[in-house]
Amino acid sequence: MGEHGFDAQVHFDMHGLRGKNAPPMKVGIDSYCYHRFFGEVYPMQTPAARPYTMDTFLDRAKALGCNGVSLESCFFPEFSANYLTGLRRRLDALGFDRVYAWGHPNGLEAGGSVQAKAELLAHIGFARLIGAPVMRVVGSSLMFRFAPHEPQLKILAEWFREATDLASKQGIRLAVENHIDYNADEILWLIEQVGSEYFGINLDTANFLRVLDDPVEATRKLARHVLATHVKDIRPVKGVSAREWYYFSCVAAGEGLIEIDTIAQVLKDAGYQGFLAFETDMPHPDYRDREEEMIEKSIRHLKNVTANLK
Repeated sequence: MGEHGFDAQVHFDMHGLRGKNAPPMKVGIDSYCYHRFFGEVYPMQTPAARPYTMDTFLDRAKALGCNGVSLESCFFPEFSANYLTGLRRRLDALGFDRVYAWGHPNGLEAGGSVQAKAELLAHIGFARLIGAPVMRVVGSSLMFRFAPHEPQLKILAEWFREATDLASKQGIRLAVENHIDYNADEILWLIEQVGSEYFGINLDTANFLRVLDDPVEATRKLARHVLATHVKDIRPVKGVSAREWYYFSCVAAGEGLIEIDTIAQVLKDAGYQGFLAFETDMPHPDYRDREEEMIEKSIRHLKNVTANLK
């Protein structure tokens, strides 16, 4: 037993997660859906009347009937061992699968921030303390997408190899998100350069389209490397420049351009055993300040999708 009363490693069957005889795919939610409630209010939004805490979010996820939660570290109130082990006990009691999500908003800044790299390494231990077998990580963001990608990816491959070596010793797999930065071929190159079963992708269904990559084809290329998901649906916003990242803004799952049912089937066929985590960022004007309606519709839709997988 570890110093905090539980095994130091998170036990995770690396090979038992794949296969045709897998149980039904689960549905979950990422806490970023409630970013306005956690205090991150976009310029065109109004502050939430009732702020959220971690407990508020977990209670809401349970009421929605979610099986899993992806917890954005930017909304954690603290990172003490006492807090994190207490959070682990609450997650266990609620029966939640979990992903620890590090890197909002700019992650490793395309390989430009040594300070962010040190933070990433520290957060691996935090993921272990809450019992998360997968940790979402971010290499870059839309802030760096127009700079040359090859130098960025070379640095990121080196940094992620180091982080993966540390994470693997703690039984944690790292899942890099496509974060409105790289296309599927670039993400695949990065995964192959790291070259470890402890490193894969947190597949965001919408962000590939935002870099003009086909989400279904991207999923097919990367399916065997998918460790976690962000399931977004998006459609264009009239009157917004196509150069803006939020030209494609979020709508309820099933109401936009993303072929979620096809993507889910591709993942199932590849033996994906994680949960489908609904996530939003910029709400479409049809849902502005109406996140709850969007979330409720989306969770219902994802449950219907998973129930109808072949």
